[in-house]
Parts: sequence; structure tokens; C-alpha cells
Amino acid sequence: MTSDNIVPIKQGVLPVKQVNIDKQDAFPTHPLDALTPAEITALSYALRAYVAEHRKDIKAVKFINCNLIAPPKRDVLAALGIRTVPGKPAEKSTKVLPRRGETDFADPVTGINYNASLKLDPSTKAWTVEVIETLAEGVQPQITVEELIECDELVRSDPVVLKLAAEVGLKPEQLYADGWSIGWDARWPSSRRIQQCLLYGRLSPHENLYAHPLDFIPVVDVNMKKVIHVDFPPHRVVKKQLSATTVPPPLDHDPVTASGRPRIPPPMRQDNYLPDLLETQPNHVKSNIEPLKPLHVVQPEGVSFRMIGSNELEWQAWKMHIAFGQREGIVLSTITYNDNGDIRPVMYRLTLAEMVVPYAAPEHPHPRKHAFDVGEYGMGTQANELSLGCDCVGAIHYLPGAFIAHDGSPVVLKHAICIHEEDAGILWKHTDYRVGGRAHAVRSRRLVISMVCTTTGINSDQVFLETDGTIELEMKLTGILNAYVLADGESAAPYAVQVAPNISAQYHQHVFSFRVDPMIDGLNNTVVQSDIVTAKHATGSDENFAGNAFTSEDLRISNSSLAIQDYDATKDRRWRIVNPNKKHYASGKEASYGIMGNAPWVVLQGAPGSNVRERAAFAEHSMWVVKDVEGPLGSERQWPSGKYVPQTRKSPLDSVGNWVKEAKDENLEGEDVVLFMTVGVTHIPRPEDWPVMPSEHMRIAFKPQNFFDRNPSLHILPENDKRSVAAFAGAPQVNAANGNGINGAEGVHTHDNAACCN
Repeated sequence: MTSDNIVPIKQGVLPVKQVNIDKQDAFPTHPLDALTPAEITALSYALRAYVAEHRKDIKAVKFINCNLIAPPKRDVLAALGIRTVPGKPAEKSTKVLPRRGETDFADPVTGINYNASLKLDPSTKAWTVEVIETLAEGVQPQITVEELIECDELVRSDPVVLKLAAEVGLKPEQLYADGWSIGWDARWPSSRRIQQCLLYGRLSPHENLYAHPLDFIPVVDVNMKKVIHVDFPPHRVVKKQLSATTVPPPLDHDPVTASGRPRIPPPMRQDNYLPDLLETQPNHVKSNIEPLKPLHVVQPEGVSFRMIGSNELEWQAWKMHIAFGQREGIVLSTITYNDNGDIRPVMYRLTLAEMVVPYAAPEHPHPRKHAFDVGEYGMGTQANELSLGCDCVGAIHYLPGAFIAHDGSPVVLKHAICIHEEDAGILWKHTDYRVGGRAHAVRSRRLVISMVCTTTGINSDQVFLETDGTIELEMKLTGILNAYVLADGESAAPYAVQVAPNISAQYHQHVFSFRVDPMIDGLNNTVVQSDIVTAKHATGSDENFAGNAFTSEDLRISNSSLAIQDYDATKDRRWRIVNPNKKHYASGKEASYGIMGNAPWVVLQGAPGSNVRERAAFAEHSMWVVKDVEGPLGSERQWPSGKYVPQTRKSPLDSVGNWVKEAKDENLEGEDVVLFMTVGVTHIPRPEDWPVMPSEHMRIAFKPQNFFDRNPSLHILPENDKRSVAAFAGAPQVNAANGNGINGAEGVHTHDNAACCN
């Protein structure tokens, strides 16, 4: 079966459309630049031409994804002149770095999936196929945007779905479906490419459809393009008792009868969030709070960062490469810090490698809701087109992004990644409180690199670079709760909260895995775990008479038997990445970056042996440390739940749990290590999260420890912002230019004239 956006292959006949890739964006100059739109077009053409001529067994090509295959790490560092060992020059670059790409594609006629790698010939400017590998039966590539959108069309054209919707008062044009990964459902073989559709009604254009959830969930086969089943979750309608077991009913059983309860109509109460719709909403109470007055971010002399080429950025002492990843979203690479002329490597690659969102309700089919937003969907393919003055405020620079459509054409986001500077409060200040003493303050400036993605919620992924050498990651969770219908008088407990009449929001988690590929002063690094512990000497002893002593105890993650660790709040546990070959001149301690922040080190809930635990083993522990291994397609230790995540029944062999298991007693001391850090949020919804949820923030920071000789931000000059004024007319004005920050006047101790901005 083919459609307009799937390319049928006629054997021996080349695709008609020739591609001219001799364009400005066709040949990036940086080895880690993502594939450009022109390259995606050329690569897909080359693959289709090869299949038409050489692969008679492939009947049609449906492109799923298309990504850069990065050159080997040491080759990239040599080409960029970045050293790998402290105190020694960078390795000499003797190789021409190849430009390679890979694509997963499906043959929807046969249901077989493939992976192909291609290479660009710089002399002919043509892509050639290196190899096409057939994926094992049941191995499914990522779910595409087009497949998600198709769910709306499939349910609206299915007579069974339309009949069921009509029975609870909805017309076909009012029916909307959110396509979701199927998760785990053993009633179908994993070789079928299927999704589940969460259904809602929309009563008027742009109205909040999630206020009208339906009581049944269709399952669709995206290759066959048809609805293949409908599930009805049981409810607690009578005395809080389940109307049916949580065991999935056999496919040949009537699903309504199997649910053990009557049909439940969707709530018809409007719950809008768009201002114009709120004004006309019947139950809306207009706010008496005055609107906020404008607040502008202005940089009259321009920004302090600069771009080198398209994707390399310099700001203060920082330099890095920024790329758009179809799967990971923002990809930061080759991060270095110019320490007074010494270009010091900090991170080779920093990404969000996986995210799982498991829901707590046990009634089938709700347990299928544990989407892997990175591995199943892709943060890049779900990225928003950002708006100036709304998503990003101030003096903004955007980076574009591109990914592949089913037909091989590029889907282009002009404003995928936002870069800007912002004031971040006081960086440091000291006041000599003595009369005549001086006060001095420096404001913090940070560079923000951000992206907004609409996945199973809305996630804002931000990276902050600080002038004190800190790298900070932030996830903001917002959007609309996953809503489900309640019968009249039914309680949402014990696994959900009723956030509005007849609407429940189930407990769930957002569990992230950040992949950290460090190069702290070079590639040979070690992870050290530190616990804060009370001194062993008792109160009253000669060593600890007052009993106040506490210290820090280190555990070096020196081999793979120690590679799995968990956060312990009682010990204020923390980690740092050290270079054993670089010591601080005064402390004598190893140069390092510490991992700290207010991110909750959340691990997966749910019983042992649960479906989600079987598939998302990475989420069971806070910290994983493995040695990086590079293969023909780049790093082989990149995806903590495996390269191919949709419809897995357990963690595949190429996942972090198996890497650690296979390593046995592998050395991790002074090696090229990779960290997978598990952080997240357990979300117990509140009525205040409805109808749209205010942002929930989660941050984690990498801070220098014994890396710099002293505070690296002493070069930051104090600001004297003459645009700052008193908030109210007639208020006393503080003269910010009346001296050099001396406390007191004529022997009187006062801070009125403590100007510290000169």
C-alpha cells in the first residue's frame, strides 16, 4: 500500500527529479554540522536511485529519519585543533573528514524496515550508498510527525469509530485524535507498526479539545492505514470498584462488554485558555487583575556573542558547536573555555538522550501510556517554530533545523533554536561594612540556547552558559495535562486527580536521561562520587570536642562494577568529572567539573517486572558510567534505551543496562567515559494545572571545581545602567554615580550612598 507521500519504486527506473546540491547550504564547513535541507534532498534521491537499480525486493520507500554520521571523535578534535591531553598540543590532523549520513526507511508494502548509510563524494558532490541493512523483524524506527497527524484522518474515516463517537453525541468533524506510541501490547506482534489514538471532541475551531475526552481508544496500523481495534478502559463507577480486571481482554472479545461498564459521554463544559475564546466562554469569570505593563529587553550596542560560520558560537571565553538533532533536539559539541589564552576542552557532546513519561493508572489500556519522547518521537521533529518577542525576548539569533519527510523532502524549521543573552541577577558582591569601606557588585550575564518541543506535553529545553564557567541545563514542563473522562459521581482516586468536572488527570512521571560526553582538560577522565558524612570522632573527643565536624568522602568510579549509582539525599551525594592528569596549583586537587543543581534525582516508579521498567532500565538508577565505544555509525553508546525504541518489549542489547552488564570489570579510571544522568519530576496534577499547566522548572548544573586558578569572572566589569530609574514618580533618587562605592558619609554608617557600580 502506498500513498502520495510514500515513494513507490519502479525497478530499473531512476527517480525523475534530479537534485542540484551546488547551493550555499549544501556543503557545511564544520564536521559536526547537521545535514542541511539540500543534503537531505540529495541523500534521499541517491537512496531511491540505488533502490530502483539494485534492490528489486524493496517495493516502496517511506523515509523515517535522516541524520549525520559524525566522524570519529579524535579526528574531529584534531581537525578543530582541540587537545586531548593536558599540557600537550592538539593531535595533528592528517585526514580529510568524510561527510556521511544515515537514514531509516520502511517499505510499507512488505512491512520491512531498513537502515542505510551513505557517503558524500567531495569531488563529484554526489551521495553514494555504502550499505543497506535490513532491520530484524519487530524492530521499529521512530514514529514520524506524518504518522501522528494521520491518526486524525484514520479515526474520522473509520465507521466503527464514527458510530461509537455518535453514540456519545459527537459528529465526525468534531473528532480529534492524539497519536501515541502503543507502548507495550502483547496482543499484536511487534512486526506490525501500530499506534494508539487518544480521542477528544472539539466543539468549535481552536477550542480546547482536551476538555472533552472520549471513553474509548482506537488502535491503528499506520502501514495498512486502518483502525484495527478499539479498547474501552474499565472504570470505578460503583463503590470505587473496578468494573473489570486490568488484564487486556482478548482481541476477539467485545471491548464494550469486556470493560464491564456503560458508555460514558464526554464532558461538554468548555475550558479554554486562548484569551479570545475565554471572553466568549459561558462559564468564564473575567479577571479583575490589571494587565502587566511592558518590560523590554534592549541591547543598544548589540549582542556579546558571535557566530563563526552557521553553527559555531563564541561568547566570552566559551566556544562551542550547536546543531539541530532530529532525535535529541539541541546538540552541543566541542565546548571549550579560553582560560587566558589556554583553550581548555570541557565537553565533547551534551544532549538529552532519552525521556520516558509513564502513567500510573493500571486500567488497561492506560499502562500503554509510557511514551519515550526522544526515542519514539524525537525532540527535533516535534520542535516548535519559535516566535520573536514571544518564545524568545530580546536581541535574538535563530538557528534553523531540518528533518526528512516520508517522501524524502526536507521539512525546514527556520527558527528552531533560539540564542540570546539575559541578565541573571547578581553574579557576586561584597560590601566592606566598615565606615569608609567599599562595596562592589557585578551582575551576572548568561547566554541562553533554547528550543520548545511539543511531545506528550510541552518541554522547553534550555542551556545556560555562565560567565563563572558554569554550564546549566534546564527543562521546563508546560502544556496540557493528559485528560481522561470520569463518569458522574466517579472518583479519580487512587491514581489520578479530578481537575475539572468529569475530567481526571492521572499521576505520571517525566524521567530524563542526559548524556554527558566529557573532555575535562582532555579525553581521559574519571567520575568521582562524593558523600557528605559526619566525622567518625565522637562529640567530646580530642579530635571533635564540639561535635561539629563533617567531611566529604570520595568513591572513584574506577571500573564497571561501580558504574551504577543512585542519589542519596541523606548524604548530600554529588558527582564530579575529573582529569587525573591535571592538578590545581594551590589545592593540589584534580581539575574537574561538579554535577549539582536543584534537579530531583527521580527514578522510575512502578513494580519490578512492569512493562515500563522492562523497556526503560535507564530510569531505575540516577547515574550510569560507561566507556565510549565508536563504530561504523559513530558512538555505539548513545541511546540509553537503544537506537530503536518503538514497540520494544524489553531493553535491547544496545542499551545502557546491557553495556554495564557486558563490561564486567572494565576499567573506567582515566578513560574516555560517558555519563547517563537520570533526573525528572513525579507529577501529581493539581486543579491549578488545568486547563493549561504553568511551567515546572528542573535544573542541573556543571560547575568548575579546581578547574580555574580562582574566580574566573573577575574580569566582568560592574554595570552602571543609566536606564534604571525609580519605579514611582517623586520617589527619592539614588545617585548611582556619586563615588566609588564608599560606605558612609562623614563618619555616619549608611548604605544610601553605597554605589557599587563604578
